Amino acid sequence: MSGSILVAYATRYGSTQEVAETMAATLRERGFEVDLQPAQDVKTLAGYQAIILGAPIFMSRWHKDARHFLTRHSIALATLPVAIFALGPTHADEKEFQEARQQLDTELAQFSWLTAYAVEIFGGKFDPAKFNIPYTLLPVLKNIPASDVRDWDAIRAWTSKLPAKLLWAPAYTGEVPSD
Repeated sequence: MSGSILVAYATRYGSTQEVAETMAATLRERGFEVDLQPAQDVKTLAGYQAIILGAPIFMSRWHKDARHFLTRHSIALATLPVAIFALGPTHADEKEFQEARQQLDTELAQFSWLTAYAVEIFGGKFDPAKFNIPYTLLPVLKNIPASDVRDWDAIRAWTSKLPAKLLWAPAYTGEVPSD
């Protein structure tokens, strides 16, 4: 784990995990040591050089596991370079992307101590067949067709630029306090 990049993710139905896996693979292809973990399973950030955290925006909220991750590891994250991504829009509509970015910015504003060196919104995946209670009880969600607007080329391109932004970030001291 020493000197590696952590890609932590929260997911509801697996779509964000698939994106995180692609990010980890992209970084590994470029020679970086990468640890991929669900955000809720991360116990410590000791030994990591940089953190990438991603989660979906669902029902206008960023996934609770991502918010809890930021709270739980706040001391260490205040000293590490961090990149944040969210999956949100389920249609290739610019207005949806802007709204998702506003929602993410609102969520991140709750963590005033956090300096994110990169923040990005990617299109998401919507599959009502995977929903469980209570969402299966909402008729409006049943009538929305399935969609997948994840742009894999954009995801890989953004990920490829992260090491330059994160590993040489001005705030990075190399010292990570215990959390």
